[in-house]
Amino acid sequence: MDIVKLRELLEGELSSPELTDVGEEFYKEFDSLVKALKLGAEGSHERGEDVEERLYLAQLEIAERLAREIIKIRLHKLVDLAVEGLSGEMTVEERKIFTVLKAFIERNELPGAISSEEAVKTEPAVETLVEEVPKRAVPFEAYIILVDLPKVLDPELREYGSFRAGDMAVLPREIGRVLLERNAAERIRIAP
Repeated sequence: MDIVKLRELLEGELSSPELTDVGEEFYKEFDSLVKALKLGAEGSHERGEDVEERLYLAQLEIAERLAREIIKIRLHKLVDLAVEGLSGEMTVEERKIFTVLKAFIERNELPGAISSEEAVKTEPAVETLVEEVPKRAVPFEAYIILVDLPKVLDPELREYGSFRAGDMAVLPREIGRVLLERNAAERIRIAP
């Protein structure tokens, strides 16, 4: 994988309403690219080749931006697929996320509340993705964030965020109420 390949993958994701085939090893290949660029930059720095080091660092920054955009688009598509109950071209990591999203939507409760038997039936690795939610869990609701926000804390000092305008967030009702009062968010209803 290289920057040209990442650019092609981004163009493919932007031009298709469905998930495109990025290959099963997309995330591992991207990690390898990042490591190679970092090693190149370190080697150039040790040899005192400033221009080459800056080139490696610039390539690293471009690769990370491209990958972030690809991941953001693919996550939006995963949510859409989970809501519609459909499947698509997913990597192993994305299938795990899809399974959690689908369970959340179908149960209309927190993904951690699915029983371990159900988690094993759908995807064995789901148990490692979500923690057990206590029986008296805080009620959560979905919101569209209208302004850029730093991290926010709930009364138990759990962090949420940071958020950008336009982000969708699932937050405790208590935090959402404050955001609604300050016109910083808009409550939405997610229905299967």
